[in-house]
Amino acid sequence: MRRVRSIPKEEFARRRRQLMRLMGRDAIAIVPAAPIRHRNGDVEYPYRQDSDFFYLTGFPEPEAVAVLVPGREQAEYVLFVRERDPARETWDGKRAGPEGATRDYGADDAFPITDIDEILPGLMENRTAVYYAMGVHPEFDQRVVGWVNQLRAQAKHGRHPPHEFVALDHILHDMRLYKSRAELALMREAARIAAQAHIRAMRFCRPGVHEYEVMAELVHEFRRHNADPAYHPIVGGGANACILHYRENDQVLRDGDLLLIDAGCEYQCYASDITRTFPVNGRFTPEQRAVYEIVLEANLAAIAKVKPGNHWNEPHDAAVRVITQGLVKLGLLKGRVSALEREGAYRRFFMHRTGHWLGMDVHDVGDYKVGDEWRVLEPGMVLTIEPGIYIPAHLRGVPRRFRNIGIRIEDDVVVTRDGAEVLTSDVPKDPDEIEALMAAA
Repeated sequence: MRRVRSIPKEEFARRRRQLMRLMGRDAIAIVPAAPIRHRNGDVEYPYRQDSDFFYLTGFPEPEAVAVLVPGREQAEYVLFVRERDPARETWDGKRAGPEGATRDYGADDAFPITDIDEILPGLMENRTAVYYAMGVHPEFDQRVVGWVNQLRAQAKHGRHPPHEFVALDHILHDMRLYKSRAELALMREAARIAAQAHIRAMRFCRPGVHEYEVMAELVHEFRRHNADPAYHPIVGGGANACILHYRENDQVLRDGDLLLIDAGCEYQCYASDITRTFPVNGRFTPEQRAVYEIVLEANLAAIAKVKPGNHWNEPHDAAVRVITQGLVKLGLLKGRVSALEREGAYRRFFMHRTGHWLGMDVHDVGDYKVGDEWRVLEPGMVLTIEPGIYIPAHLRGVPRRFRNIGIRIEDDVVVTRDGAEVLTSDVPKDPDEIEALMAAA
């Protein structure tokens, strides 16, 4: 089975060095692992590591804390982890322990997590600032504040506590915005797996099956490649395609309806995010095709604006222009295109943005504006392009033949040195190609 190489240890070390340079030698960073969460009773949700913690450490276990202490001679990178415990490992699986944290995950030093209250305040002493993402893990916030207050209470004995908290996410999330070669390789694999899942769904789809049966095909394809759903898939037929975050996935698919699938997978902590819309019976009606071709043109126009030097909003502006023109042509909007754009008249049918950052999180971190200006696109950034048109039956003044048409086309796009790379091009979006694929199933 094909397998893409994991992020190498050297890259995690480079990230930590870069962060410590940005922090300065008088600071300390504290990054906790994601806590275990319970679904109900004593049943846990599948564990997923905190993205910031994993970005810096590659360490997959819960009950861990990473500490970066720039310039400290004994150890700049310290991990607190669970100790080895044969009894617990029999039930829950192997643990790295402090020895494995240094041997396998590059920590300069490692300690049992049970010793953190004794050791960490000493690491914070004589540091002027604590870099920490306050509010992300509220239950851990109180411990960090408690350690600082503990040092402050001992100031009269000559101990020097930090003077300020600094938002770690501000600099760390800017780092995460630019993907390395290794990260892009994982994102290409996540996109490839998700594309195959969408193709599988197209081949499986037919009138009379349930939305959840189509969802099962998607998840099967994800898991057979050791990937997980990056989010709960949206599998909406007919009127359900007009619900942007439709979740039930429990209705029967009807002949003559469209099916909108928004589904991506996560591979080694990196996400894909794809939407395709296609006819349940394999053939677009004239009205469905007319709306579909507008959305496809908007998708292509937006992708054409993804290039270095353009700003974040240019793809959205391009999509809005095409969609507004198309809605006027169909008679669903009336007036001059430029005036309709300014007034936001298109929002009746296209009410969301054209994309978002993509990476370790589906809606990945990174600012969209720098100051008051849209961010300029640079190589290594990854974003989605996902225009849509939604015409639910309750909209007034819409001809009956257009009712309950909901269409979105979403691709994952990397900004390259001279343009863009579409990671999700394996799954067809041309209407003729979709019909041919479904006819051959």
